[in-house]
Order: sequence, then C-alpha cells, then structure tokens
Amino acid sequence: MSKLMSVEKKAAIRARLARVEGQLRGLQRLIDEDADCEKVAQQLSAARKALDKSFFAMVACIIEQGEMSPEEVAAMLTKFA
Repeated sequence: MSKLMSVEKKAAIRARLARVEGQLRGLQRLIDEDADCEKVAQQLSAARKALDKSFFAMVACIIEQGEMSPEEVAAMLTKFA
C-alpha cells in the first residue's frame, strides 16, 4: 500500500482534519444545547463533506505519487468512496 510522503500534503490534510474535529465538537455542543434538528443536520452535512474532501485530497496525493496502479486506485475508491 501507498503512504503519504509529501510533508506539505500531510500538513494540509492534518489541518483539514483538525477543522473537521472542531466541527464535530461544535456538533456535540449543539446537541447538548438541544439545538434545532435542521441546524444539527446542516452541520453534520458540512462535517461529512469536509471529511470527503480530506479523503479525496489523500487520493489525489496517492495518484500524484504514482505508487499505485490506476486499477488499485479504482479498487480503493470502490471500496471506500
């Protein structure tokens, strides 16, 4: 399996995940404060999309590194996307 090798790409993905972590903490607060369900749903959707962006940024790094064949990348996308 391929690993993320670029220090800059790792830092960018880690920063993105830190923002997602903040979103999740905010969601927990909304739930604890009995916020409106639509507001919670909106924030859940935003967090899910942020995680998806992190996933696809990681896939882009793998493709750029060229360590996995197109078939392996396609199999990974089929399995996890």
